[in-house]
Amino acid sequence: MDPVALPGAVPLPGAEAGRARPGNRPTLAELFVAEESGLLRFAIGLTGRRSVAEDLVQETFLRLHQEWEDVENPRAWLYRSLRNLALNYLRDHARETPLETAEPVPAPDYAPEELGRMEAVGLVRLHLAELPEEDRRLLRLKYNDNLKYREISQRTGISVGNVGYRLHHLLKGLADTLRRAGVEGSQS
Repeated sequence: MDPVALPGAVPLPGAEAGRARPGNRPTLAELFVAEESGLLRFAIGLTGRRSVAEDLVQETFLRLHQEWEDVENPRAWLYRSLRNLALNYLRDHARETPLETAEPVPAPDYAPEELGRMEAVGLVRLHLAELPEEDRRLLRLKYNDNLKYREISQRTGISVGNVGYRLHHLLKGLADTLRRAGVEGSQS
């Protein structure tokens, strides 16, 4: 599994996701195709309601469109903004109870563990999106391509020892981020 493009993510055509160089920056449409399903799962994990999640994802992309020229890292911006919108929604609708309809619409049957997993995946994606491209590349080579440190060293020109050191600290940073967010099992 590619640690940058977790389940459901689509690689951006012609550019690496995240901090693309200005000439290789993805279009908003490409970013939507690549990130919409992951953002939707993240929002469902936060809110527990698909219809609310869909609205929040749409609102997030509309806001990105308004800020497009000023956003340096669109992927990270999307996840951070969506998380903030979802938390605002939950705060503002804490006492709201959905009305019963004539034809009940089955709610997604997510166990609390599944909701927690979805939020954790979103946090991982946010953390990875904020990393410099060279760090994301190291993670892809190790965990997507399943290369050994020696092979990563040959591809990147980084010493074998430095590959191990950097991967260790990248994973430690991810674990620290998850632990601070309250995700269980994120021991370093």
